[in-house]
Amino acid sequence: MPNHRPGTPVGPGALRGALLWGVLALPAVTADRAGMNEPRLLWQQLAGLGVLAVAVALARRLPLAAFALSAGVGLAAAPALFSVSYGPALGTFALLLGLRAPRARAVAAGFAGTGVLGAARIALAGTDPVPEAFVLTGTLLFGCVLPWLAGRYWRQSRALAEAGWLRAARLEDGQRHAEERARLRERARIAQDMHDSLGHELSLLALRAAALQVAPGLADGHRAAAADLRAAAADATARLHRIIGVLREDDEPAPLGPAGESIEELVARAAESGLPVRCETGPASAPAPEPGGVTERLLYRTVREALTNAARHAPGAPVVVAVTGQSSGTAVTVTNGPATGPAATGTASPSAGGTGLPALRSAVTSVGGVFEAGPHGKGFRVRAHVPAHRAVTGVRAPAPAAPFTRARRRIVLGLGAAAGAGLVLVGAAFGWYAYTETHSVLTPSAYARLRPGTEYDAMAAVLPDREAHDPPADRAPAPPAGTECRYYRASGELLVSVDHFRLCFDDRKRLAAKDVVPGAGRTGGEESEPSTVRKESAR
Repeated sequence: MPNHRPGTPVGPGALRGALLWGVLALPAVTADRAGMNEPRLLWQQLAGLGVLAVAVALARRLPLAAFALSAGVGLAAAPALFSVSYGPALGTFALLLGLRAPRARAVAAGFAGTGVLGAARIALAGTDPVPEAFVLTGTLLFGCVLPWLAGRYWRQSRALAEAGWLRAARLEDGQRHAEERARLRERARIAQDMHDSLGHELSLLALRAAALQVAPGLADGHRAAAADLRAAAADATARLHRIIGVLREDDEPAPLGPAGESIEELVARAAESGLPVRCETGPASAPAPEPGGVTERLLYRTVREALTNAARHAPGAPVVVAVTGQSSGTAVTVTNGPATGPAATGTASPSAGGTGLPALRSAVTSVGGVFEAGPHGKGFRVRAHVPAHRAVTGVRAPAPAAPFTRARRRIVLGLGAAAGAGLVLVGAAFGWYAYTETHSVLTPSAYARLRPGTEYDAMAAVLPDREAHDPPADRAPAPPAGTECRYYRASGELLVSVDHFRLCFDDRKRLAAKDVVPGAGRTGGEESEPSTVRKESAR
Protein backbone atom coordinates (compact mmCIF):
# COMPACT_ATOMS: atom_id res chain seq x y z
CA MET A 1 0.00 0.00 0.00
CA PRO A 2 1.37 3.46 -0.79
CA ASN A 3 2.17 5.70 2.19
CA HIS A 4 1.51 2.80 4.57
CA ARG A 5 3.79 2.73 7.55
CA PRO A 6 4.54 -0.51 9.38
CA GLY A 7 2.49 -0.88 12.50
CA THR A 8 -0.39 1.33 11.33
CA PRO A 9 -3.80 -0.34 10.91
CA VAL A 10 -4.98 -1.16 7.42
CA GLY A 11 -7.89 0.98 6.25
CA PRO A 12 -11.36 -0.42 5.52
CA GLY A 13 -10.88 0.28 1.81
CA ALA A 14 -7.92 -2.09 1.62
CA LEU A 15 -9.84 -4.77 3.52
CA ARG A 16 -12.79 -4.46 1.15
CA GLY A 17 -10.42 -4.65 -1.83
CA ALA A 18 -8.76 -7.78 -0.48
CA LEU A 19 -12.15 -9.37 0.15
CA LEU A 20 -13.32 -8.50 -3.39
CA TRP A 21 -10.15 -9.99 -4.88
CA GLY A 22 -10.63 -13.17 -2.88
CA VAL A 23 -14.22 -13.54 -4.10
CA LEU A 24 -13.24 -12.97 -7.74
CA ALA A 25 -10.20 -15.24 -7.51
CA LEU A 26 -12.21 -18.18 -6.17
CA PRO A 27 -13.84 -19.18 -9.50
CA ALA A 28 -10.56 -18.51 -11.34
CA VAL A 29 -8.82 -21.08 -9.13
CA THR A 30 -11.56 -23.70 -8.85
CA ALA A 31 -13.00 -23.69 -12.39
CA ASP A 32 -10.04 -25.51 -13.94
CA ARG A 33 -9.93 -28.17 -11.22
CA ALA A 34 -13.69 -28.71 -11.55
CA GLY A 35 -13.35 -29.29 -15.29
CA MET A 36 -15.48 -26.25 -16.26
CA ASN A 37 -12.67 -24.73 -18.36
CA GLU A 38 -9.94 -25.97 -20.61
CA PRO A 39 -6.94 -26.84 -18.39
CA ARG A 40 -4.38 -24.06 -18.20
CA LEU A 41 -0.78 -23.93 -17.10
CA LEU A 42 0.10 -22.76 -13.60
CA TRP A 43 1.77 -19.56 -14.81
CA GLN A 44 -1.38 -18.65 -16.75
CA GLN A 45 -3.50 -19.05 -13.62
CA LEU A 46 -1.08 -16.95 -11.54
CA ALA A 47 -0.98 -14.26 -14.23
CA GLY A 48 -4.77 -14.12 -14.25
CA LEU A 49 -4.85 -13.72 -10.46
CA GLY A 50 -2.29 -10.92 -10.70
CA VAL A 51 -4.34 -9.10 -13.33
CA LEU A 52 -7.41 -9.38 -11.10
CA ALA A 53 -5.44 -7.92 -8.19
CA VAL A 54 -4.38 -4.92 -10.30
CA ALA A 55 -7.97 -4.46 -11.51
CA VAL A 56 -9.27 -4.44 -7.93
CA ALA A 57 -6.66 -1.83 -6.98
CA LEU A 58 -7.74 0.41 -9.88
CA ALA A 59 -11.49 -0.15 -9.53
CA ARG A 60 -12.14 2.87 -7.30
CA ARG A 61 -10.20 5.59 -9.12
CA LEU A 62 -9.99 4.13 -12.64
CA PRO A 63 -13.04 1.87 -13.05
CA LEU A 64 -12.79 1.82 -16.85
CA ALA A 65 -9.19 0.58 -16.68
CA ALA A 66 -10.23 -2.12 -14.19
CA PHE A 67 -12.97 -3.27 -16.56
CA ALA A 68 -10.52 -3.29 -19.49
CA LEU A 69 -8.14 -5.53 -17.52
CA SER A 70 -10.92 -7.98 -16.65
CA ALA A 71 -12.08 -8.02 -20.29
CA GLY A 72 -8.51 -8.60 -21.44
CA VAL A 73 -7.94 -11.57 -19.17
CA GLY A 74 -11.34 -12.94 -20.21
CA LEU A 75 -10.45 -12.72 -23.91
CA ALA A 76 -7.11 -14.36 -23.21
CA ALA A 77 -8.90 -17.29 -21.56
CA ALA A 78 -11.70 -17.67 -24.16
CA PRO A 79 -12.16 -16.10 -27.60
CA ALA A 80 -15.88 -15.55 -26.91
CA LEU A 81 -15.01 -13.52 -23.75
CA PHE A 82 -17.11 -15.69 -21.43
CA SER A 83 -15.46 -18.18 -19.13
CA VAL A 84 -16.36 -19.58 -15.76
CA SER A 85 -13.01 -18.40 -14.39
CA TYR A 86 -13.32 -14.71 -15.27
CA GLY A 87 -17.01 -14.22 -16.11
CA PRO A 88 -17.95 -13.15 -12.53
CA ALA A 89 -15.07 -10.68 -12.49
CA LEU A 90 -16.21 -9.19 -15.81
CA GLY A 91 -19.77 -8.63 -14.54
CA THR A 92 -18.54 -7.24 -11.20
CA PHE A 93 -16.24 -4.67 -12.78
CA ALA A 94 -18.99 -3.69 -15.24
CA LEU A 95 -21.28 -3.06 -12.23
CA LEU A 96 -18.58 -0.97 -10.52
CA LEU A 97 -18.08 0.89 -13.79
CA GLY A 98 -21.73 1.95 -13.74
CA LEU A 99 -21.45 2.99 -10.10
CA ARG A 100 -18.29 5.06 -10.44
CA ALA A 101 -17.98 6.27 -14.05
CA PRO A 102 -20.32 9.19 -14.82
CA ARG A 103 -19.48 9.49 -18.53
CA ALA A 104 -21.27 7.06 -20.81
CA ARG A 105 -19.33 7.78 -24.01
CA ALA A 106 -16.05 6.43 -22.68
CA VAL A 107 -17.83 3.35 -21.38
CA ALA A 108 -19.53 2.78 -24.75
CA ALA A 109 -16.14 3.08 -26.44
CA GLY A 110 -14.74 0.50 -24.01
CA PHE A 111 -17.57 -1.93 -24.75
CA ALA A 112 -17.15 -1.42 -28.49
CA GLY A 113 -13.39 -1.99 -28.22
CA THR A 114 -13.99 -5.19 -26.27
CA GLY A 115 -16.38 -6.38 -28.96
CA VAL A 116 -13.90 -5.60 -31.75
CA LEU A 117 -11.07 -7.41 -29.97
CA GLY A 118 -13.33 -10.39 -29.30
CA ALA A 119 -14.39 -10.56 -32.95
CA ALA A 120 -10.75 -10.45 -34.05
CA ARG A 121 -9.86 -13.15 -31.53
CA ILE A 122 -12.67 -15.39 -32.84
CA ALA A 123 -11.65 -14.79 -36.45
CA LEU A 124 -8.02 -15.67 -35.75
CA ALA A 125 -8.25 -18.43 -33.14
CA GLY A 126 -11.90 -19.51 -32.96
CA THR A 127 -12.92 -23.07 -33.73
CA ASP A 128 -16.59 -22.38 -34.59
CA PRO A 129 -17.02 -18.66 -35.43
CA VAL A 130 -20.83 -18.44 -35.60
CA PRO A 131 -21.71 -19.84 -32.14
CA GLU A 132 -18.74 -18.07 -30.58
CA ALA A 133 -19.90 -14.77 -32.08
CA PHE A 134 -23.32 -15.32 -30.49
CA VAL A 135 -21.69 -16.09 -27.16
CA LEU A 136 -19.53 -12.96 -27.44
CA THR A 137 -22.57 -10.80 -28.19
CA GLY A 138 -24.54 -12.32 -25.33
CA THR A 139 -21.64 -11.83 -22.93
CA LEU A 140 -21.31 -8.19 -23.94
CA LEU A 141 -25.03 -7.60 -23.40
CA PHE A 142 -25.72 -9.66 -20.29
CA GLY A 143 -22.25 -9.64 -18.73
CA CYS A 144 -21.22 -6.05 -19.50
CA VAL A 145 -24.03 -3.73 -20.61
CA LEU A 146 -26.73 -4.92 -18.20
CA PRO A 147 -24.48 -4.83 -15.09
CA TRP A 148 -23.24 -1.40 -16.15
CA LEU A 149 -26.81 -0.13 -16.54
CA ALA A 150 -27.72 -1.64 -13.17
CA GLY A 151 -24.78 0.14 -11.53
CA ARG A 152 -25.63 3.39 -13.26
CA TYR A 153 -29.25 3.12 -12.11
CA TRP A 154 -28.07 2.34 -8.58
CA ARG A 155 -25.79 5.39 -8.57
CA GLN A 156 -28.52 7.71 -9.82
CA SER A 157 -30.98 6.24 -7.31
CA ARG A 158 -28.58 7.13 -4.51
CA ALA A 159 -28.16 10.60 -5.99
CA LEU A 160 -31.95 10.92 -6.12
CA ALA A 161 -32.22 9.88 -2.48
CA GLU A 162 -29.58 12.41 -1.44
CA ALA A 163 -31.27 15.12 -3.50
CA GLY A 164 -34.59 14.17 -1.94
CA TRP A 165 -33.25 14.57 1.59
CA LEU A 166 -31.65 17.87 0.62
CA ARG A 167 -34.90 19.03 -0.94
CA ALA A 168 -36.80 18.00 2.18
CA ALA A 169 -34.40 20.01 4.34
CA ARG A 170 -34.84 23.02 2.09
CA LEU A 171 -38.60 22.64 2.17
CA GLU A 172 -38.51 22.54 5.96
CA ASP A 173 -36.44 25.72 6.00
CA GLY A 174 -38.80 27.30 3.50
CA GLN A 175 -41.77 26.24 5.61
CA ARG A 176 -40.27 27.85 8.67
CA HIS A 177 -39.60 31.05 6.73
CA ALA A 178 -43.13 30.96 5.32
CA GLU A 179 -44.58 30.56 8.80
CA GLU A 180 -42.49 33.45 10.09
CA ARG A 181 -43.55 35.59 7.15
CA ALA A 182 -47.18 34.63 7.73
CA ARG A 183 -46.89 35.78 11.35
CA LEU A 184 -45.41 39.07 10.20
CA ARG A 185 -48.16 39.48 7.62
CA GLU A 186 -50.80 38.78 10.25
CA ARG A 187 -49.31 41.42 12.49
CA ALA A 188 -49.28 43.85 9.59
CA ARG A 189 -52.91 42.97 8.80
CA ILE A 190 -53.95 43.62 12.38
CA ALA A 191 -52.06 46.91 12.33
CA GLN A 192 -53.75 47.91 9.08
CA ASP A 193 -57.15 47.05 10.51
CA MET A 194 -56.36 49.18 13.54
CA HIS A 195 -55.44 52.03 11.22
CA ASP A 196 -58.68 51.77 9.26
CA SER A 197 -60.98 51.37 12.25
CA LEU A 198 -59.31 53.65 14.79
CA GLY A 199 -58.41 56.23 12.17
CA HIS A 200 -62.02 56.50 11.11
CA GLU A 201 -63.23 56.79 14.71
CA LEU A 202 -60.57 59.38 15.57
CA SER A 203 -61.57 61.40 12.52
CA LEU A 204 -65.20 61.35 13.61
CA LEU A 205 -64.07 62.33 17.12
CA ALA A 206 -62.15 65.29 15.70
CA LEU A 207 -65.22 66.20 13.66
CA ARG A 208 -67.44 66.21 16.76
CA ALA A 209 -64.87 68.31 18.62
CA ALA A 210 -64.86 70.80 15.76
CA ALA A 211 -68.65 71.01 15.88
CA LEU A 212 -68.50 71.54 19.63
CA GLN A 213 -65.86 74.21 19.16
CA VAL A 214 -68.13 76.35 16.96
CA ALA A 215 -71.29 75.70 18.98
CA PRO A 216 -72.97 78.97 20.13
CA GLY A 217 -73.11 79.83 23.85
CA LEU A 218 -69.99 77.88 24.72
CA ALA A 219 -67.62 79.39 27.23
CA ASP A 220 -64.17 80.36 26.01
CA GLY A 221 -62.52 77.79 28.27
CA HIS A 222 -64.72 75.00 26.94
CA ARG A 223 -64.18 76.24 23.41
CA ALA A 224 -60.41 76.06 23.92
CA ALA A 225 -60.74 72.56 25.39
CA ALA A 226 -62.76 71.45 22.34
CA ALA A 227 -60.07 72.89 20.07
CA ASP A 228 -57.38 71.03 22.00
CA LEU A 229 -59.45 67.82 21.75
CA ARG A 230 -59.81 68.28 18.02
CA ALA A 231 -56.08 68.88 17.60
CA ALA A 232 -55.19 65.90 19.79
CA ALA A 233 -57.50 63.62 17.78
CA ALA A 234 -56.02 64.83 14.51
CA ASP A 235 -52.49 64.39 15.88
CA ALA A 236 -53.31 60.86 17.10
CA THR A 237 -54.69 60.01 13.68
CA ALA A 238 -51.54 61.23 11.94
CA ARG A 239 -49.30 59.40 14.42
CA LEU A 240 -51.30 56.18 13.96
CA HIS A 241 -50.94 56.63 10.22
CA ARG A 242 -47.15 56.91 10.48
CA ILE A 243 -46.83 53.89 12.78
CA ILE A 244 -48.95 51.67 10.58
CA GLY A 245 -46.98 52.83 7.55
CA VAL A 246 -43.83 51.48 9.18
CA LEU A 247 -45.38 48.14 10.16
CA ARG A 248 -47.22 47.46 6.93
CA GLU A 249 -45.54 45.83 3.93
CA ASP A 250 -45.83 47.54 0.56
CA ASP A 251 -47.32 44.54 -1.22
CA GLU A 252 -49.80 43.67 1.54
CA PRO A 253 -53.41 44.10 0.34
CA ALA A 254 -56.04 45.70 2.52
CA PRO A 255 -57.53 43.30 5.06
CA LEU A 256 -61.08 42.31 4.35
CA GLY A 257 -62.37 41.68 7.84
CA PRO A 258 -66.09 42.04 8.52
CA ALA A 259 -67.15 45.66 8.73
CA GLY A 260 -70.06 45.04 11.08
CA GLU A 261 -72.31 47.58 9.36
CA SER A 262 -73.54 48.48 5.89
CA ILE A 263 -72.52 51.43 3.76
CA GLU A 264 -75.80 53.22 4.52
CA GLU A 265 -75.24 52.78 8.28
CA LEU A 266 -71.68 54.02 7.95
CA VAL A 267 -72.81 57.16 6.10
CA ALA A 268 -75.60 57.78 8.62
CA ARG A 269 -73.18 57.50 11.55
CA ALA A 270 -70.76 59.90 9.86
CA ALA A 271 -73.61 62.38 9.26
CA GLU A 272 -74.64 62.18 12.91
CA SER A 273 -71.05 63.07 13.83
CA GLY A 274 -71.38 66.34 11.90
CA LEU A 275 -69.92 65.35 8.53
CA PRO A 276 -72.01 66.89 5.71
CA VAL A 277 -72.46 63.61 3.78
CA ARG A 278 -75.36 62.06 1.94
CA CYS A 279 -75.79 58.68 0.27
CA GLU A 280 -77.22 58.29 -3.23
CA THR A 281 -78.24 54.86 -4.46
CA GLY A 282 -78.73 54.57 -8.19
CA PRO A 283 -80.97 52.10 -10.04
CA ALA A 284 -79.68 48.56 -9.59
CA SER A 285 -79.65 46.44 -12.76
CA ALA A 286 -78.07 43.50 -10.97
CA PRO A 287 -78.58 41.71 -7.65
CA ALA A 288 -77.12 43.42 -4.60
CA PRO A 289 -73.72 42.20 -3.36
CA GLU A 290 -73.81 39.25 -1.03
CA PRO A 291 -73.86 40.42 2.60
CA GLY A 292 -70.45 39.87 4.12
CA GLY A 293 -68.97 38.95 0.75
CA VAL A 294 -65.80 40.26 -0.78
CA THR A 295 -67.60 42.86 -2.87
CA GLU A 296 -69.51 44.38 0.05
CA ARG A 297 -66.46 44.45 2.30
CA LEU A 298 -64.31 46.11 -0.32
CA LEU A 299 -66.94 48.78 -1.02
CA TYR A 300 -67.43 49.37 2.72
CA ARG A 301 -63.71 49.89 3.30
CA THR A 302 -63.50 52.20 0.29
CA VAL A 303 -66.29 54.41 1.65
CA ARG A 304 -64.83 54.40 5.15
CA GLU A 305 -61.37 55.38 3.93
CA ALA A 306 -62.80 58.13 1.69
CA LEU A 307 -64.94 59.58 4.54
CA THR A 308 -61.94 59.49 6.88
CA ASN A 309 -59.80 61.38 4.37
CA ALA A 310 -62.59 63.90 3.72
CA ALA A 311 -63.01 64.58 7.46
CA ARG A 312 -59.26 64.98 7.94
CA HIS A 313 -58.23 66.88 4.82
CA ALA A 314 -61.40 68.74 3.75
CA PRO A 315 -63.31 69.72 6.91
CA GLY A 316 -66.69 71.23 6.20
CA ALA A 317 -66.73 70.07 2.57
CA PRO A 318 -69.91 68.37 1.38
CA VAL A 319 -69.46 64.65 0.64
CA VAL A 320 -71.59 62.54 -1.72
CA VAL A 321 -71.51 58.72 -1.63
CA ALA A 322 -73.01 57.14 -4.76
CA VAL A 323 -73.58 53.39 -4.99
CA THR A 324 -74.50 51.95 -8.39
CA GLY A 325 -75.26 48.33 -9.18
CA GLN A 326 -74.60 47.14 -12.71
CA SER A 327 -74.65 43.80 -14.50
CA SER A 328 -70.84 43.81 -14.57
CA GLY A 329 -70.51 44.53 -10.87
CA THR A 330 -71.03 47.20 -8.22
CA ALA A 331 -69.41 50.64 -8.14
CA VAL A 332 -69.11 53.19 -5.35
CA THR A 333 -68.02 56.80 -5.79
CA VAL A 334 -67.16 59.15 -2.93
CA THR A 335 -66.78 62.81 -3.94
CA ASN A 336 -66.04 65.72 -1.65
CA GLY A 337 -65.85 69.41 -2.46
CA PRO A 338 -63.27 71.96 -1.33
CA ALA A 339 -62.62 72.43 2.37
CA THR A 340 -64.54 75.23 4.09
CA GLY A 341 -62.45 75.14 7.26
CA PRO A 342 -58.81 74.71 8.22
CA ALA A 343 -57.38 71.18 7.78
CA ALA A 344 -56.17 69.34 10.84
CA THR A 345 -52.53 69.88 11.66
CA GLY A 346 -50.06 67.06 11.15
CA THR A 347 -51.97 65.49 8.27
CA ALA A 348 -50.90 64.84 4.74
CA SER A 349 -52.68 65.42 1.50
CA PRO A 350 -55.06 62.62 0.51
CA SER A 351 -53.29 62.28 -2.81
CA ALA A 352 -49.90 61.98 -1.18
CA GLY A 353 -50.13 58.22 -0.86
CA GLY A 354 -50.07 56.77 2.61
CA THR A 355 -51.25 53.27 3.40
CA GLY A 356 -55.04 53.46 3.04
CA LEU A 357 -55.59 54.26 -0.65
CA PRO A 358 -52.69 52.18 -2.04
CA ALA A 359 -53.83 49.20 0.05
CA LEU A 360 -57.38 49.60 -1.27
CA ARG A 361 -56.10 49.88 -4.84
CA SER A 362 -54.18 46.61 -4.42
CA ALA A 363 -57.18 44.84 -2.91
CA VAL A 364 -59.63 46.01 -5.59
CA THR A 365 -57.36 45.26 -8.53
CA SER A 366 -56.53 41.82 -7.07
CA VAL A 367 -60.14 40.75 -7.70
CA GLY A 368 -60.22 42.23 -11.20
CA GLY A 369 -61.76 45.57 -10.21
CA VAL A 370 -60.92 49.19 -11.01
CA PHE A 371 -59.81 51.72 -8.41
CA GLU A 372 -59.40 55.46 -9.03
CA ALA A 373 -58.47 58.20 -6.57
CA GLY A 374 -57.47 61.75 -7.36
CA PRO A 375 -58.49 65.43 -7.56
CA HIS A 376 -61.92 66.10 -9.01
CA GLY A 377 -62.73 69.70 -9.76
CA LYS A 378 -61.85 71.63 -6.59
CA GLY A 379 -62.27 68.57 -4.42
CA PHE A 380 -61.32 64.91 -4.39
CA ARG A 381 -62.96 61.73 -5.68
CA VAL A 382 -62.49 58.05 -4.87
CA ARG A 383 -64.13 55.46 -7.12
CA ALA A 384 -64.03 51.65 -6.88
CA HIS A 385 -65.69 49.16 -9.20
CA VAL A 386 -65.77 45.53 -8.04
CA PRO A 387 -66.91 42.97 -10.64
CA ALA A 388 -69.57 40.43 -9.85
CA HIS A 389 -67.06 37.73 -10.60
CA ARG A 390 -63.30 37.86 -10.81
CA ALA A 391 -62.27 39.00 -14.26
CA VAL A 392 -58.90 37.38 -13.99
CA THR A 393 -58.79 33.82 -12.78
CA GLY A 394 -55.56 32.36 -11.62
CA VAL A 395 -54.08 29.79 -13.96
CA ARG A 396 -53.24 26.67 -12.13
CA ALA A 397 -49.54 26.15 -12.30
CA PRO A 398 -48.45 22.75 -13.49
CA ALA A 399 -47.13 20.46 -10.83
CA PRO A 400 -43.34 20.62 -10.69
CA ALA A 401 -41.63 17.62 -12.15
CA ALA A 402 -39.90 15.30 -9.74
CA PRO A 403 -36.14 15.82 -9.66
CA PHE A 404 -34.09 13.59 -11.95
CA THR A 405 -37.22 12.29 -13.69
CA ARG A 406 -35.59 12.46 -17.10
CA ALA A 407 -32.46 10.71 -15.82
CA ARG A 408 -34.54 7.94 -14.26
CA ARG A 409 -36.50 7.59 -17.52
CA ARG A 410 -33.27 7.32 -19.54
CA ILE A 411 -31.98 4.57 -17.27
CA VAL A 412 -35.24 2.63 -17.47
CA LEU A 413 -35.26 2.97 -21.25
CA GLY A 414 -31.65 1.80 -21.36
CA LEU A 415 -32.44 -1.24 -19.26
CA GLY A 416 -35.46 -1.98 -21.43
CA ALA A 417 -33.42 -1.61 -24.63
CA ALA A 418 -30.70 -3.91 -23.31
CA ALA A 419 -33.26 -6.48 -22.17
CA GLY A 420 -35.03 -6.26 -25.53
CA ALA A 421 -31.76 -6.69 -27.40
CA GLY A 422 -30.97 -9.66 -25.19
CA LEU A 423 -34.32 -11.26 -25.98
CA VAL A 424 -33.74 -10.70 -29.67
CA LEU A 425 -30.29 -12.24 -29.36
CA VAL A 426 -31.63 -15.26 -27.47
CA GLY A 427 -34.36 -15.70 -30.06
CA ALA A 428 -31.86 -15.46 -32.91
CA ALA A 429 -29.51 -17.91 -31.20
CA PHE A 430 -32.33 -20.39 -30.63
CA GLY A 431 -33.43 -20.00 -34.23
CA TRP A 432 -29.90 -20.69 -35.44
CA TYR A 433 -29.68 -23.69 -33.10
CA ALA A 434 -32.96 -25.08 -34.40
CA TYR A 435 -31.86 -24.55 -38.01
CA THR A 436 -28.51 -26.27 -37.61
CA GLU A 437 -29.96 -29.19 -35.65
CA THR A 438 -32.87 -29.88 -38.00
CA HIS A 439 -30.65 -29.59 -41.11
CA SER A 440 -28.22 -32.21 -39.81
CA VAL A 441 -30.74 -35.06 -39.51
CA LEU A 442 -30.12 -38.34 -41.37
CA THR A 443 -33.30 -40.41 -41.31
CA PRO A 444 -33.00 -44.01 -40.07
CA SER A 445 -34.33 -45.34 -43.38
CA ALA A 446 -31.66 -43.51 -45.34
CA TYR A 447 -29.04 -44.70 -42.89
CA ALA A 448 -30.17 -48.30 -43.34
CA ARG A 449 -29.67 -48.10 -47.13
CA LEU A 450 -26.07 -47.02 -46.82
CA ARG A 451 -23.57 -49.82 -47.53
CA PRO A 452 -19.86 -49.93 -46.76
CA GLY A 453 -17.73 -49.39 -49.82
CA THR A 454 -20.16 -46.90 -51.36
CA GLU A 455 -18.47 -43.73 -52.62
CA TYR A 456 -19.35 -40.44 -51.01
CA ASP A 457 -20.54 -38.86 -54.25
CA ALA A 458 -23.06 -41.70 -54.71
CA MET A 459 -24.64 -41.15 -51.30
CA ALA A 460 -24.30 -37.33 -51.10
CA ALA A 461 -27.88 -36.90 -52.31
CA VAL A 462 -29.33 -38.59 -49.21
CA LEU A 463 -26.95 -36.98 -46.69
CA PRO A 464 -27.97 -33.74 -44.85
CA ASP A 465 -26.40 -30.47 -45.95
CA ARG A 466 -24.90 -29.94 -42.48
CA GLU A 467 -23.11 -32.13 -39.96
CA ALA A 468 -24.03 -32.34 -36.29
CA HIS A 469 -22.79 -29.26 -34.46
CA ASP A 470 -21.76 -30.99 -31.22
CA PRO A 471 -20.94 -34.63 -32.09
CA PRO A 472 -20.79 -37.18 -29.25
CA ALA A 473 -17.23 -38.26 -30.06
CA ASP A 474 -16.59 -39.17 -26.45
CA ARG A 475 -19.34 -41.81 -26.48
CA ALA A 476 -18.52 -43.22 -29.94
CA PRO A 477 -16.24 -46.26 -30.43
CA ALA A 478 -12.78 -45.74 -31.83
CA PRO A 479 -12.94 -45.04 -35.57
CA PRO A 480 -11.11 -47.29 -38.05
CA ALA A 481 -7.55 -46.28 -38.73
CA GLY A 482 -7.02 -43.91 -41.63
CA THR A 483 -10.61 -42.76 -41.82
CA GLU A 484 -12.40 -39.42 -41.45
CA CYS A 485 -15.74 -39.58 -39.62
CA ARG A 486 -18.84 -37.42 -39.88
CA TYR A 487 -21.75 -37.30 -37.44
CA TYR A 488 -25.44 -36.79 -38.22
CA ARG A 489 -28.45 -36.60 -35.94
CA ALA A 490 -30.93 -39.47 -36.04
CA SER A 491 -33.87 -37.22 -35.00
CA GLY A 492 -34.92 -33.59 -35.24
CA GLU A 493 -35.88 -33.29 -31.55
CA LEU A 494 -34.52 -30.19 -29.87
CA LEU A 495 -33.13 -29.61 -26.39
CA VAL A 496 -32.76 -33.36 -25.75
CA SER A 497 -29.95 -35.85 -26.32
CA VAL A 498 -30.70 -37.95 -29.42
CA ASP A 499 -28.95 -40.82 -31.21
CA HIS A 500 -26.29 -39.93 -33.77
CA PHE A 501 -25.14 -41.76 -36.89
CA ARG A 502 -21.40 -41.84 -37.54
CA LEU A 503 -20.13 -42.37 -41.08
CA CYS A 504 -16.39 -42.95 -41.52
CA PHE A 505 -14.78 -42.53 -44.98
CA ASP A 506 -11.35 -43.71 -46.10
CA ASP A 507 -8.86 -41.71 -48.11
CA ARG A 508 -10.66 -42.68 -51.37
CA LYS A 509 -13.95 -41.17 -50.10
CA ARG A 510 -15.60 -44.57 -49.68
CA LEU A 511 -17.73 -45.54 -46.69
CA ALA A 512 -15.49 -47.60 -44.44
CA ALA A 513 -17.78 -47.99 -41.40
CA LYS A 514 -21.06 -46.76 -40.01
CA ASP A 515 -22.11 -46.68 -36.35
CA VAL A 516 -25.04 -45.68 -34.17
CA VAL A 517 -24.00 -43.61 -31.15
CA PRO A 518 -26.80 -43.71 -28.55
CA GLY A 519 -27.87 -40.50 -26.85
CA ALA A 520 -26.76 -39.77 -23.31
CA GLY A 521 -28.46 -42.18 -20.90
CA ARG A 522 -29.78 -44.40 -23.68
CA THR A 523 -28.94 -47.90 -24.96
CA GLY A 524 -29.10 -48.14 -28.71
CA GLY A 525 -31.14 -50.90 -30.21
CA GLU A 526 -28.68 -51.13 -33.07
CA GLU A 527 -25.60 -51.64 -30.98
CA SER A 528 -24.90 -54.93 -32.73
CA GLU A 529 -24.80 -53.18 -36.08
CA PRO A 530 -21.49 -51.41 -35.62
CA SER A 531 -19.69 -54.64 -34.99
CA THR A 532 -21.42 -56.18 -37.99
CA VAL A 533 -20.46 -53.22 -40.14
CA ARG A 534 -16.93 -53.25 -39.00
CA LYS A 535 -16.72 -56.93 -39.70
CA GLU A 536 -18.25 -56.33 -43.09
CA SER A 537 -15.87 -53.48 -43.80
CA ALA A 538 -12.98 -55.63 -42.62
CA ARG A 539 -13.80 -58.22 -45.24
